[in-house]
Amino acid sequence: MSSASQFLTALAQAVSTMTLYGEGHPARERAIDSAYARLVDLQDEISTPSFTFLGDELVYNNRPLRELRGWDWGTRLSAAGVQRLEFVDRVSREDLEAFLDEVYTRLSGSPISTAEVRQSRPTNIRYGEVGLRGEGGEGEVRPLTTATLRYTLNDEYEGVEWLHEELKDRHQLHLLEAETIVRSLSVAMHGDQAFFIPLLRLKEFDEYTTTHAMNVSILTMALAEFLGLGPKEIRMFGIAGLLHDLGKVRVPDDILNKPGKLTDAERLVMNTHPVEGARIIMETEEHLDLAAVVAYEHHIRIDGGGYPGLKYPRTCHQASNLVHVCDVFDALRTHRPYRGAWEAPRILKMLEDGAGTEFEADIAHAFVQMFSRWESRVAEVGAPAEPLSIGATDSAPAGEGESGET
Repeated sequence: MSSASQFLTALAQAVSTMTLYGEGHPARERAIDSAYARLVDLQDEISTPSFTFLGDELVYNNRPLRELRGWDWGTRLSAAGVQRLEFVDRVSREDLEAFLDEVYTRLSGSPISTAEVRQSRPTNIRYGEVGLRGEGGEGEVRPLTTATLRYTLNDEYEGVEWLHEELKDRHQLHLLEAETIVRSLSVAMHGDQAFFIPLLRLKEFDEYTTTHAMNVSILTMALAEFLGLGPKEIRMFGIAGLLHDLGKVRVPDDILNKPGKLTDAERLVMNTHPVEGARIIMETEEHLDLAAVVAYEHHIRIDGGGYPGLKYPRTCHQASNLVHVCDVFDALRTHRPYRGAWEAPRILKMLEDGAGTEFEADIAHAFVQMFSRWESRVAEVGAPAEPLSIGATDSAPAGEGESGET
């Protein structure tokens, strides 16, 4: 069992012991000592460990902790308002005892706790709730109780790369990993006591598929949130955005990463990726029907154009229409070998001009309104390991291109 799992197990045992013995009892003290010893071991490996408890999902430093899958204490901690737990520096035994006392108080509903006194002083333990906008009522984001979190997108980036590599090797799609990445991205969007939209800036062209998948997921969740959708729908749409181009793992690298415009024959191969993506998803995760539909439909225009062609015209799913707009926006804001990146105003005008023909009109207008209103909340990140910071986007000079290049 890993050090992280050993610490969480000891933490749960300590809180359980508190329900049986009062402060100062030897059994209680031994349980706290054991939990603290496990925490010391953990911080010897990594000085700033962090955990996220979201129902029965448990994430350690933004990656799934599979050893404790289904661990019921994750659900209990989450219900008690401890959805995010961070240790920002070396923790004293007194700090840990204060935290354990607070957890016990929240779980038991006891009105009196010595933790209330202990928590009034500085501590290296940060904990509290994280959630999607709208979960807390009145459109408020529920911040961490005592922390300002600082995120990078490095773990999420590596997770998306791993998903793609697994599929290139003909392994199955790992749904838990995809769901964890989307939840992490949502935390990054809301975890700094302010909502913002972190977008990766492409550095190397062969990184495009990974970078683009993350950006489209983030933009789709932001747009879904702007439209007032519920937390469950936002996450589902985020997963669909993350997986929308999954079929590109079946496109040869020399076509996918070609430093120039594609020939007609190469374009036909590239245009198979929506069908391939839907097939991959349905073959490996049958209940991900929404993500499969979006993978299939995200290049279909409202006027019936685009690809794949429909024998009998029909209305695309709302999620497909959201992803279509976000897909085109991120593709055009990204520098390509054969054209420069478009500046945001030019892309927004193109979306407005295409409303009702290429794009679903209400969704295109909503995206323009969202970006115009939240532009100051866009965080342009130069590399996955770069800390997120709020600021205006910094687009490259505009060049020539077309929305069909996505």
